[in-house]
Amino acid sequence: MAGLYFEEFEIGKEYRHEWSRTVTETDTVLYCSITMNPAPIHLDAHYMEGTIHGQRLVPSLYTAGLIGGMIVHDLTLGTTLGNLGYTKFDFPAPVFHGDTLRAESTIMDKRISKSRNDSGIVFFEHRGINQRGELVHIAHRAGLMLTRPVDD
Repeated sequence: MAGLYFEEFEIGKEYRHEWSRTVTETDTVLYCSITMNPAPIHLDAHYMEGTIHGQRLVPSLYTAGLIGGMIVHDLTLGTTLGNLGYTKFDFPAPVFHGDTLRAESTIMDKRISKSRNDSGIVFFEHRGINQRGELVHIAHRAGLMLTRPVDD
């Protein structure tokens, strides 16, 4: 597995994920289409010229999904049982078409599961950063992670 088992997570360890992606207008149009989001803030260039941003914004949940996907290979591919929840989900700066995003993560804490004997809970901080080094997304997340299988 590419992902880490519960025992392999070290509290305080930081990861700079190798993936990066330039966000495009097509990303926004597809995301808005499949989520049924008609908001002009994402789709209407003329409307947005008269706003504080002066251009269309990439949907924040698309940004969160992209950053959430970038962390999978290094941390959770094949070793997660799912998300348990988020306690922070912020967007301190806007994302625009043409921005290139990358992800970083920190392991905040972990504990063995109280109700399952095959897993533990890992508390992550995931950060999305644009090409200018600006923080565009931060999430604090609890994930249910498999413990290392016991050899028979």
